[in-house]
Amino acid sequence: MPPKHENIIVRVPASSANLGPGFDCLGLAVNLYLQVSCTTDAITLRIESSDPDVSTGPDNLIYRALARVFEASGQAVPPVHLSIANGIPLSRGLGSSAAAIAAGLMLGNTLAGDAADKHGLLRLGLPLEGHPDNLAPALFGGLRVSSVVGEDVVSLPFALARAPRIVLFIPDFVMSTFEARRVLPESIPRADAVFNTCRTSLLLAALAAGDFPALRWAMEDRLHQPYRSAIFPALPSLIQAALAAGAAGAALSGAGSTVIAFCDGETDRIAAAFEHVGVPGHSAVTEIDLEGAVFLQSGE
Repeated sequence: MPPKHENIIVRVPASSANLGPGFDCLGLAVNLYLQVSCTTDAITLRIESSDPDVSTGPDNLIYRALARVFEASGQAVPPVHLSIANGIPLSRGLGSSAAAIAAGLMLGNTLAGDAADKHGLLRLGLPLEGHPDNLAPALFGGLRVSSVVGEDVVSLPFALARAPRIVLFIPDFVMSTFEARRVLPESIPRADAVFNTCRTSLLLAALAAGDFPALRWAMEDRLHQPYRSAIFPALPSLIQAALAAGAAGAALSGAGSTVIAFCDGETDRIAAAFEHVGVPGHSAVTEIDLEGAVFLQSGE
């Protein structure tokens, strides 16, 4: 068993995947946070959470990820006490599950002897998350381009010429990731595949050049948003409202229901435009998180 640790605290950012056309490969960390405090002086597993919708049993994703690190290293999982302060809305397309997995991986790795770096943790956590687009920015921060290659994951940082301001519209209703994937077709027309390849390339080029006007077209998508609009009919109206209010580009965040808008200013106008569409929810002005998952000192 590892030595007792009185108070290990990890903080993990939320993330927005896809950013329009970058389906399952692009993810951006934003400064909404999950924070978990962990001690190993517990007699049995104990989990406390500020969010009543977070499981406090052994099926908790943070604990499952922590246990996966111990199992991978051939060590027995110690009883732990986890105290969870969650600032990431659940089932809203903001990477809440990826943040939970990243937190568990970071804690487990420290308790088990720091055998893995973050790339190793990304590989280890992939089976729990299923795809790396949210998990990579949760661990590393910033904008990440990620791809599964066989049983491995290649994830690279992408440098932005200048950081856009970000406005999120977070609806009150949840969208099931399972349902959001179920509505996607098994095959798509070649023209739509070419469209998304072009738009993803344009999106990365625009961010690399700091060309915000190009984001209006670069964040368009034909792979998932048109199909997900069937279960989120207000999505096109929310995107158009943001663009009309001055957003450079807007898209569904991950599988939804959050909508993300990039802008060069005028965040108040965009937030108000979102809320005038009539969908119950609220807007939040956020920034890109560049640190990813980090350990904090007590009191931070």
